[in-house]
Amino acid sequence: MKQDIIICDGLGKTFNTARGPAPVIDSITLHVKENEFLVVFGPGQCGKSTVLNCMAGLETATRGSVTVNGEKVAKPGPDRGFVYQRITLFPWLTVMGNVEFGPRARGVPKKERREKAQYYINLVGLEGFEGAYPSQLSGGMQQRVGIARAYCNEPSVLFMDEPFGHLDAQTRYLMQEDLMKMWEKEKRTVVFVTNNIEEAIFLADRIVVITNCPANIKKEYEIDFPRPRNYVAREFLELRHEISSIVDKTL
Repeated sequence: MKQDIIICDGLGKTFNTARGPAPVIDSITLHVKENEFLVVFGPGQCGKSTVLNCMAGLETATRGSVTVNGEKVAKPGPDRGFVYQRITLFPWLTVMGNVEFGPRARGVPKKERREKAQYYINLVGLEGFEGAYPSQLSGGMQQRVGIARAYCNEPSVLFMDEPFGHLDAQTRYLMQEDLMKMWEKEKRTVVFVTNNIEEAIFLADRIVVITNCPANIKKEYEIDFPRPRNYVAREFLELRHEISSIVDKTL
């Protein structure tokens, strides 16, 4: 039986603002299993990204706790990778330089880190672009570099915050398919945030539907039909309709 890698126990988050306390997460209890692809889905501005940031250690919980691999999360760590919606590559580094950055910072010998970086560059389909700079790449290619960089650090958990949200529709579909191929070949525990229902169903082992702010878990769905998934298959469309019917309207 797969073990729980991430445990959120009564997780709550309130921000202090000029207008007073602003509760963003009410109380979320959630377990994420080893190598599970979990999608956190909900309307815009409902607190999904804050949940992810608390799991990653980028935000400190106001109430409750988060543990990853049995350790309480208090700050970011090398066991947790993060891929953002906004491209966060180093513009002065090449594709190779960006992908090998983490191992290089940890002092991994050049030959070893280059071989590892090359493996992940090939895996995301960017072989031949090792010497290119981010400004020479399309948005989809830049995000591939970001995913390869996160994988190259070999985290046990990978957090992805709407990584394809800024891409055009066709590129987004291609990136979803490629991410699934990568995940099936190089399994990681993935927590993926999106407000796109088709994306959620296409990718997830399990979908956690979040309410409007302050966020709670409204319902969970185990997705048991096989991959690769067909957007127009009957079971896909039925699940899409069911989830759509329970999602809170965007404020």
